Amino acid sequence: METLCAYLLIFAAISGALASDPDLLQDVCVADFASGTKLNGYACKDAANISASDFFFDGLAKEGVPNNLMGSVVTAANVQKISGLNTLGVSLSRVDIAPGGLNPPHTHPRATEIAFVLAGVLDVGFITASNVLVSKTIKKGEVFVFPRGLVHFQKNNGDEPAAILGAFNSQLPGTQSIAATLFTATPEVPDNVMTKAFQIGTKEVEKIKSKLAPKKA
Repeated sequence: METLCAYLLIFAAISGALASDPDLLQDVCVADFASGTKLNGYACKDAANISASDFFFDGLAKEGVPNNLMGSVVTAANVQKISGLNTLGVSLSRVDIAPGGLNPPHTHPRATEIAFVLAGVLDVGFITASNVLVSKTIKKGEVFVFPRGLVHFQKNNGDEPAAILGAFNSQLPGTQSIAATLFTATPEVPDNVMTKAFQIGTKEVEKIKSKLAPKKA
């Protein structure tokens, strides 16, 4: 019951007039991914063709397996997974973080995030535009807010797996991981930009790129 109440509070806090996405103009606008119409969002299915499956997703019930370099995995529940979220201005994500793992510094350009700890203990924080770190250790049942567009992170310094549920006031908040964005961009960010920005040599830039590059199957 406590967890259910927390979920409901999260949705109440981010929905309604404060939603960052445009307000909807009809009851529902289930995304029509097959439509060739281009607009800010997705075109709507004919209302006669919608069903409960357009509003359902069970992916967040499953614990993610963070077997990657960072020791964290994100499961998104946004409009691309739940077509019925189109125009509703909300979405969720689950982040599973292994002991010692990190959800690396990243931003959500289109949404504020409110995170509810499902399990474990996490060190979390965000950095303001004035380069001030706002951080705290949070545990199961507690909530922390990451303001829209600001760089933030979650680190599991404990001995047990941790997980959070993040709620967003956007159907598709977007995520830019700072390191991956800069070091794995296509085409590549020029080395002379990276060496100047980070005050490191070309060899260091190439080493970081090789570590962050997606692993080939």
